[in-house]
Amino acid sequence: MRLFKASDIFQLIAVFCLICSSQSFVVEDENENSNHLIRKINAFGSTWRAESNNLDGLSLHFYEGLLGANLDEDFGKIELKTLDHFKNNREIPENFDAREHWRNCNSIGHVRDQANCGSCWAVAAAEALTDRFCIASKGKIKTHLSMEDLLSCCNECGYGCNGGYLGKAWNYLKVNGIVSGGDFDSHEGCKPYSIMPCDSFGNSTLKTCRYLGIEDTPSCSTRCTNSKHSKSFANDHHKVKNYYRLKDVTAIQREIMESGPVEASFKVYADFQFYKSGVYRHLFGKLRGGHAIKIIGWGVERGTPYWLIVNSWTTHWGENGLFRILRGTNECDIEKGVIAGQAKVEDHL
Repeated sequence: MRLFKASDIFQLIAVFCLICSSQSFVVEDENENSNHLIRKINAFGSTWRAESNNLDGLSLHFYEGLLGANLDEDFGKIELKTLDHFKNNREIPENFDAREHWRNCNSIGHVRDQANCGSCWAVAAAEALTDRFCIASKGKIKTHLSMEDLLSCCNECGYGCNGGYLGKAWNYLKVNGIVSGGDFDSHEGCKPYSIMPCDSFGNSTLKTCRYLGIEDTPSCSTRCTNSKHSKSFANDHHKVKNYYRLKDVTAIQREIMESGPVEASFKVYADFQFYKSGVYRHLFGKLRGGHAIKIIGWGVERGTPYWLIVNSWTTHWGENGLFRILRGTNECDIEKGVIAGQAKVEDHL
């Protein structure tokens, strides 16, 4: 029988109070002014702060277009990794940050820019696998893996820039694998991201996001688009040995501690776009879609347990591109759609 520590009981009480306090305050006003919503969030005395950003100048259609994560009907059939599958049962710390634990893998804290494309499902998968190759190889494999290769070449994954399925993406990583590739104009790897970032945060050298629709999905190339890449396309593919889903909080924590960051999806509501800092929990507004992200750790702030997450909306959004969300209550279904796999490093060492 598991014995709860005093700190565990305090956290459970805090989470319960947060849930109870929020249930009757969700509003569904489609036409609510964004500044009014921001003031209401901040006046609520919640665990997070809202702030106006250039996302609130974008059309609702554009904002929803960034939310491209879907859990297919077969997601529940994917092998479930439970606590029984972990050999190491060492105590789980109150705080864990994969960036600090694996300092030789800088990719863990790297924030991608999905630009005007609903590619979050591919971005988070490619980045989680990038981290896992670095960790499993003890820092010998540090190249970023191509989110573009997964986005454009996995036909069974969904609809490219119009959204994709997490389970099918990881199946593709097992069967086909993806080549290397960095950010837009990075000239890194075989297939760098080809969708140019747009101006969400006042960079006058970029095209303006608010006048754009969602980009067409790039065509699938069976060769390296970076002519300076030394490795052949055929020999550059990176795969996973297996993949599995996790839904128990402790199992998710053990998975991150042992093998690295995981991909997850969650439901996005209207208030999320105004997130600036703190531990997010849904307060106000309608459901806007599903979003995929990378979980890299967890912690506790003022009695509130949270997941530490890397987003793909540039470093200008949130906490330098990251955010935190309530942990332990399946907030916005964040603990329902967690998936990962073991990097097949032996092909590249």
